[in-house]
Amino acid sequence: MADKEKLTQALQAKKANMDDWYPEVILKSELADYSKVSGCIVLRPYGYAIWEKIVAVVDEKLKKMGVKNCYFPLLIPESLLAKEQEHVKGFTPEVAWVTETGNSKLDEKLAIRPTSETIMYDSYSKWIQSWRDLPLKLNQWNNVVRWEFKHPKPFLRSREFLWNEGHTVFASEKEAIKDSQEVLDMYHNFVEEYMALAGAKVKKSENEKFAGAVYSMSVECMMPDGKMIQGPDSHFDGQKFAKAYDIKFLNKDGKMEHAWQNTFAISWRMIGVLVASHGDDRGLVLPPKLAPIPVVIVPIYKDDTKKEVMKKAEEISKEMKKFGVHLDDREEYTPGWKFNEWELKGVPLRIEIGPKDIEKKSVVLVRRDTGEKSFVKMSELKDKVPEVLDAIQKNLFEKSKKFLEERTKTAKTYAEMKKLVDGNRVLVDFCNEPACEEKVKGELSAKTTGIPLDDKFNAAKGTGKCIICGKPATCKAYFSKSY
Repeated sequence: MADKEKLTQALQAKKANMDDWYPEVILKSELADYSKVSGCIVLRPYGYAIWEKIVAVVDEKLKKMGVKNCYFPLLIPESLLAKEQEHVKGFTPEVAWVTETGNSKLDEKLAIRPTSETIMYDSYSKWIQSWRDLPLKLNQWNNVVRWEFKHPKPFLRSREFLWNEGHTVFASEKEAIKDSQEVLDMYHNFVEEYMALAGAKVKKSENEKFAGAVYSMSVECMMPDGKMIQGPDSHFDGQKFAKAYDIKFLNKDGKMEHAWQNTFAISWRMIGVLVASHGDDRGLVLPPKLAPIPVVIVPIYKDDTKKEVMKKAEEISKEMKKFGVHLDDREEYTPGWKFNEWELKGVPLRIEIGPKDIEKKSVVLVRRDTGEKSFVKMSELKDKVPEVLDAIQKNLFEKSKKFLEERTKTAKTYAEMKKLVDGNRVLVDFCNEPACEEKVKGELSAKTTGIPLDDKFNAAKGTGKCIICGKPATCKAYFSKSY
């Protein structure tokens, strides 16, 4: 028996206890590990493989939208960061600074990138001179540091994280608004189609919008405990940054004017949402479209049948290569141990093959999401495997959608919201004033998690009075507890 097999492989915590289950499943599935730097994690190959899939899909979608990739420095001079005061105010508590090198003090403090508006827009002001230079649509895949002081959780809240940050510039307000909506639609499609997560498209409240934006939109997801968490976002920045960083262009009428800008991002936080939302007491449950290994083959044999079984397993593996099949041919572990490991790692579909299966010219398929077993003829595998993978993807999404719908409530009074807000998102009439939101935060430990948007990006209108202050409601908004 291998040394590793002597270790306790099964999860000790149950998903009902998220505080213990979540970090245990992250560590034991080998997605990530803790590091010596407080609040920072090590992304292991299995976790990085999921991130690579996210990057590949989103990057392709962005490129189809005319966005090009680039890279700007990690270090940002304090003088640049200070140019847009509202933006700086939003990030100041989280900024980590470089103040010296070797034994010498720096002439100017350098911020470790909390986000790149300031350093990118200094270059934009030089590059953009005429309407012919627009639109400018650039994106970075990079890391940022935000020195948060809240309790860190792998992927969900860490001081360093990976993301994309898009920064686009347009000649007109109309173009910029249209583009920001298309970006949010793209993210929403990705979250639902690839991550199999129900996502709510919302406009952020005045209190919750991105620092420096005119308004912010996001895709919000619900975690298993009923708390909401912000996913990818898209911000319409208007001309705020253009005026702060002197991004002007000569328009078609020969007049100088400030440009219109957007920013948008998706981070590795979505890996954490994926883990928490789909996982169970046995470990990860990954949607096929993002699983590093969508299908695993586990051969079952004894010494006298090993040659025959392995030969057939290798044949099937080669035939099914395009589906991302992995043949687990390790000899030091038992089939049962392998079953447990691949279930822990969330592999969507397992193919079991033994001597009796070869006699029947069939294999056993085992779904990770339901545990359902089925016997399939080897000759039908090429058709059956993609069919089952598709069914798993759809099932995970439908479960997520149903959960979100069941935990969405409506309240007509503050007292009613108070009873419902723990474990649900609650739709109410709201004035969109920061003071009212701060009251809810202080009394209920909840906040707005967005103003609902329809498919045409119309924000839900208020139909009565704000249930918090009694003034006329300007919108309907969701309130909930959140991460």
